[in-house]
Amino acid sequence: MIQPQVTSQRTLNKLSLALDSGTLMDVRRMLNGLLSAEVAHLLESSPPKFRHILWQMVEVEREGEVLGELSDELQAHFLSDMDAAEVALITEDLADDDIADILQQLPGRVTWEVLNAMDHQDRARLEQVMHYPDDIAGGLMNTDTITIRARLTLDVVLRYLRRLNEIPEMTDNLIVVNRSDQFIGLLPLRTLLVSDPSASVREMMVTNVEPIPVDMPDTEVVRLFERNDWVSAPVVDGNGRLLGRITIDDVVDVIREDADHSFMSMAGLDEEEDTFAPLYRAAPRRAIWLGVNLITAFIAASVINLFQGTIEKVVALAVLMPIVASMGGIAGTQTLTVLVRGIAMGQIGRNNQTWLIKRELLIGLMNGILWAVVVAVAASLWFDDWNIGFIIAAAMVINLVTAALTGAVLPLLMTRFNIDPALAGGVVLTTVTDVVGFVSFLGLATLFYA
Repeated sequence: MIQPQVTSQRTLNKLSLALDSGTLMDVRRMLNGLLSAEVAHLLESSPPKFRHILWQMVEVEREGEVLGELSDELQAHFLSDMDAAEVALITEDLADDDIADILQQLPGRVTWEVLNAMDHQDRARLEQVMHYPDDIAGGLMNTDTITIRARLTLDVVLRYLRRLNEIPEMTDNLIVVNRSDQFIGLLPLRTLLVSDPSASVREMMVTNVEPIPVDMPDTEVVRLFERNDWVSAPVVDGNGRLLGRITIDDVVDVIREDADHSFMSMAGLDEEEDTFAPLYRAAPRRAIWLGVNLITAFIAASVINLFQGTIEKVVALAVLMPIVASMGGIAGTQTLTVLVRGIAMGQIGRNNQTWLIKRELLIGLMNGILWAVVVAVAASLWFDDWNIGFIIAAAMVINLVTAALTGAVLPLLMTRFNIDPALAGGVVLTTVTDVVGFVSFLGLATLFYA
């Protein structure tokens, strides 16, 4: 089976060849024969000049769908060239949450003009979604729902559905509400289709499903969908009144964004980093964290400088010194990664934090002793000095235990102070393991060779 990314790359190569040969009609035909998500992927996989030409060839009626699949940075880039009338035109057939995401990339004045260009009903629904931040359930929800009353029979519900031109995408349940629009339960479509038409909705509906509060964080929403294998779920306000629903495609977007955030943050980069961003945008972003890393490197270098006299006497220390710091860095990163993942999945709480810290300390001690013996023997034979073997072994144990403790405690402390451990944890951890590694190794060497 051919992987989707391989297929996309082949398509991109064909488009590139067609563009180079000047056959623009072929390019337009090929491009608009793709799904919107594939077009978005091709745009994100293209250098800036090629990307601009491709965007100009996307059919106007498809621009909104393609925009909804793009990263925030590319959305903002293409939207910056549009006026309010154009934005209103390309977004008129999109879901409310997708329109809200697009409008958030626009200046306030343009957003206001776009909202004014809509009819009253569409504007009211959209403003309801835009009222909430995009990192809670309210910002993820879609107001396009089908609601029914409990007193109706299934036959009436079926006749009502047949009168509709279409039902909202990913509708697996009809939402049952009372006269005040308060959530009561769900009627699965599979139940509706196979049950006795004379039965009432009240008899067949599911009432053991808790709706999602509108202010629930998006990470909690993801966990609920994962645990319950939901396709969609209703969203309610504090009074239980139905506001909309969240569908699995929006949850997948959150999962992808969180994964991108964790992965890119390890390098100090934004999750929306554009692979093909122009030089003037990409270079400054990386320069910031390179500067932070330089500061931490100077801190480690200043520690080494304190032991300059010892290093001059025993040259072997300069050769072996990086080993202690490197092993501590790897061990700490392993622990940090496990803890950050556990926090992201909601598995770590006050009841199990102490157990995890103790386990990581024991792992650090066990690995420290194991590799300390190996390194001690190797260093002693290498330099024909068993003192050096003992020194590096002791330093290795100290640094691996410290790395395990730091890697376990650091993300917990950062989370408590609302600091993203994925973003800042690696920098702090590296500094700690370097400093402790150098101090323990060179400090012990100073005592032995004084």
